[in-house]
Amino acid sequence: MNYCSQCGAAVQQKIPEGDNRPRYVCNQCETIHYQNPRIIAGCLPIYQDQVLLCKRAIEPGYGLWTLPAGFMENGETTREGAIRETREEACATVDLKELYTITSITPINQVQMFYLAELARPEFAAGEETLEAQLFYEHEIPWEQIAFRTVTNALKLYFEDRKQGVFPLRHIDFHGKKKPFSPTAA
Repeated sequence: MNYCSQCGAAVQQKIPEGDNRPRYVCNQCETIHYQNPRIIAGCLPIYQDQVLLCKRAIEPGYGLWTLPAGFMENGETTREGAIRETREEACATVDLKELYTITSITPINQVQMFYLAELARPEFAAGEETLEAQLFYEHEIPWEQIAFRTVTNALKLYFEDRKQGVFPLRHIDFHGKKKPFSPTAA
């Protein structure tokens, strides 16, 4: 950040009085510009014994598979964001269930939240940011072609939990230096 979004003057990074970390502060109007993690909302859509995945048509992870998810918009809840992203990426309508995974990814300042969701009917298609949408049985999941480690984690946890029929809320912290965009599983 170089300039203040309030008055246009130059900013400098410093620790404001009463704070404990560096922030961008305007040299003229003294506005403190806080930068906070971005929230990703999505879902793990299920139809009977299958999971709906989307093949990405955008970077990062172009051509790799993921769950429908994306950045929340202002004025929407995480539930609304998950439903919207599923509609946009997979042209699918889901019945959202409970929140399933919350992953804090500190190296890239993101929090990813996946809800369990049910597809009432196997009606879906590739949206604008998707090359292909497809239902997969567990043994068909293209594990080496999953775009994000967070998605791999959510899928593996789901298939483990499905055996017991219990789906507890999972909190996952990722502090690693390796980017969570790697197609390799964590």
